[in-house]
Amino acid sequence: MNDQRYDKLFQALVTKATLKQDIYHNTLEAMNHFKEVISELGSDYESKEEELKTHRKIAFEYLFKSEFEVELKFGGDILLFLMHTNVFDFSRDHEVMRTPYIREDKTRSYCGIINVYNFLADSFKYNRYNDIGYLIGRIFINHEKHYFIEGKRELGFLYNDFGRHLMSRETAGQIVEAAMLYTINFDLLTPPYENVKLVTVNEMKNTLDTFSIKTGKRLGFQFQEDKPNNGH
Repeated sequence: MNDQRYDKLFQALVTKATLKQDIYHNTLEAMNHFKEVISELGSDYESKEEELKTHRKIAFEYLFKSEFEVELKFGGDILLFLMHTNVFDFSRDHEVMRTPYIREDKTRSYCGIINVYNFLADSFKYNRYNDIGYLIGRIFINHEKHYFIEGKRELGFLYNDFGRHLMSRETAGQIVEAAMLYTINFDLLTPPYENVKLVTVNEMKNTLDTFSIKTGKRLGFQFQEDKPNNGH
């Protein structure tokens, strides 16, 4: 068949599909780095637990829930690392689109995403389905294995140089450490009295395992992107 009408169409299809497959595999590789790091952390904690001389058992557990999800439980918190299986581009208004790195090559703006959520461990233990979790970071990875993070404090401010940062096992370790430190220092605050002063009879009759008043680390307070502390 000599018909070349669809050559441009087919070439566009192959080019875009190949790009997205490369990004998917890079993101999955990063997810596997996180799993390796978390597994190693679990072994390290177990070997040092006696040395730390804790008079109470402190939870440090992990679970690989699927190819795209890993759960890390430490103390009273859980971090969930969730990889999205699709590839995304940024809107034209996003600040990353104005960087020289993207302006040199538009294909660099296509990324896979790994979301990092923080939940209270008791929310899962007691099936408190109304409790709140927080997205503390989104890790974006492109076809060149460059990455940056949108997120809170340690994550968002330390890992925002898209053109320079490359994803690796060492990088994954630094990100997990930063996420854990942020979570440890992200304390549970009591909600305002006005938000919790009314309780239904049904809620009061239920056990604590199914208590339906929402619990979250900043529930009832304005919670936006953290800003660096400038003494205010």
